[in-house]
Amino acid sequence: MTLAGVALIITALVLVVAEAHLSTGGLIAVGAAIAAVAGITVLLLAANVGAVVVSGIAVGFALGAGWMLVMSRRHLVRTLRARPRTGREALVGHIGVVRSADESKLAVFVDGSLWRAEPDPILEEEEELHDGDRVVVERVNGLTLRVRRAEQWELSP
Repeated sequence: MTLAGVALIITALVLVVAEAHLSTGGLIAVGAAIAAVAGITVLLLAANVGAVVVSGIAVGFALGAGWMLVMSRRHLVRTLRARPRTGREALVGHIGVVRSADESKLAVFVDGSLWRAEPDPILEEEEELHDGDRVVVERVNGLTLRVRRAEQWELSP
């Protein structure tokens, strides 16, 4: 009986390590918590501890493990929903300045870097972009930005 309890606790530890390396959103951790509670229960029963004490310890451990899983899941979901802060994806919505504007080629200075850009296709002919115009990044396609002219309300601090 003691061997079964130890095996369950070792299984729980292996599952915790697996959860750390696999992205399952906490599913493996639930199995680890169940294995740990079962292992502790079996070990306590093998030691001839009273059933009331075993039940209390098992319920307490299960509640604590469940609370930790819920809190870590909440933190994980909040992190996944956050907007990117770095990289190309984070440039969307940033304000830049046109540095050179040829026929269809644009060079836009955004966040300390010079990017190749193309005007948004919905721009009308009279809204051509010129050197010094302020633009907003609408989309990133590879290393090319899709930009449009910044409106007045976007430029004010």
